[in-house]
Order: sequence, then structure tokens, then C-alpha cells
Amino acid sequence: MIKVTVWNENVHEKTNAKVAEVYPEGIHGAIAAGIAGDSFQIRTATQEQPEHGLTREILDDTDVLIWWGHKAHGEVADEIVDRVHQRVLDGMGLVVLHSGHFSKIFKKLMGTSCDLKWREAGEKERLWVVDPSHPIAEGIGQYFELEQEEMYGEHFDIPAPDELVFVSWFEGGEVFRSGCTYHRGQGRIFYFRPGHETYPTYYNENVLKVISNGVKWAAPVSTAKPVYGNAQPLEKLQTK
Repeated sequence: MIKVTVWNENVHEKTNAKVAEVYPEGIHGAIAAGIAGDSFQIRTATQEQPEHGLTREILDDTDVLIWWGHKAHGEVADEIVDRVHQRVLDGMGLVVLHSGHFSKIFKKLMGTSCDLKWREAGEKERLWVVDPSHPIAEGIGQYFELEQEEMYGEHFDIPAPDELVFVSWFEGGEVFRSGCTYHRGQGRIFYFRPGHETYPTYYNENVLKVISNGVKWAAPVSTAKPVYGNAQPLEKLQTK
């Protein structure tokens, strides 16, 4: 069982009636329900909880953390960001969704502004699979479409992805690198673009399949932890 924590700032749901109507159990609730039963042990956490629901005990018991944030990035405590960052370096997987591109944790891991173009016009998004052999694309056809989404457009100020799995096209003409993987320390990171809060994106079966695949890909693997610092020779050295 992969231990998954779905984190959501849970602000729009409390301040925007339209969002509350689309996601009555919160975005975190929709994602947790949508990927349930896929060999995952799932908990949720939200920003208003003590330590944002991300205590050391919870993070130590998390294999993959899913992150959705938008309106309250600046309210996430730096101490918690540092805690999540260290867990990623130590091997915890991280799946960052939609406007999480501007989260403190994603920007810290990327080392760039993570800025982009955007437009909220309810236009069609077509997501093309550009790496059909990648496990995150398993079960997805050549492409899938979302009838209404917020546009994100290039240039997306991120480091070149280790692997590019999806590219989006929007009705207004823009394109976007919408499925990107990275490795930081022993941890794996997957950024996946769709998920504006006023659209029912997290009920779409293809979106949920990609998130589920991303969790499986990002889950820790059993490898030896690197050892740093001064090291003794493995073989006897010839002294000079």
C-alpha cells in the first residue's frame, strides 16, 4: 500500500459559492475519493489545521504528497515548507497540481520563478501524450480533452523537465508543458497542470488516472541512502 496524503489549502471552497458547489467535500475530498481503491492508503490535510496538517509524524508516514494550492501560497509557514522539502530530498514523492506551480515548495524545489501566462475563459484544453512509454501515461490514449479549463501558456519558467509526459493545447492557441517530472535528492516530483477550482476537472476519469499513475511513479523505491562527507577507502592504499 502506498501511503498518500492529499493536501489542499481549502480556501476557495469556503469563500466562493461556485467552488463549494462544484467541490462540496473540497478539492482534496474529490481527489481522495477519485483515486481511492488503487492500492493507496489515503489521508487528507488542509492549511487551517495545526502545522497545516503536515506534522513530522504525518510526513514521515507519507510515501507521496499531493499538493493543491492557489489563493494562500504566502500563508504556508516556511517551517512547513522546509519540512516537506527535506522529506522530498529523503525520498518522499510529490505530485503538484495546477496552481501549485506557484507554491513555496514547488518554487523551492525548482529554483525558478515558475511564472507563466494564464487566462480564465472556460476554453477547451487538449492534453497530448508526448511520451507514450512513460508509466504516468499508462491507460491514456493519444490525447484527452477537457471542455472547460483555465489556460496556462508558455513560457513556463521552470527548469527543463527530466521527462515531459504531456503537452497541452488550448482553444485560444497557446500550448503548455503540462506534465513534467523531476528528481530532487532521492525524491520524485510530478507536476500536472489541469485543475482550476471552478471547473469539475477532478471528477474527470483521465485526470484521476494520470494523478493515480503519478502517485505510483513518485512512490519511494528501496535504495540505499547516499552517504556524504569524508570517506575511508574500500581498498588498502599504497602510501607514498
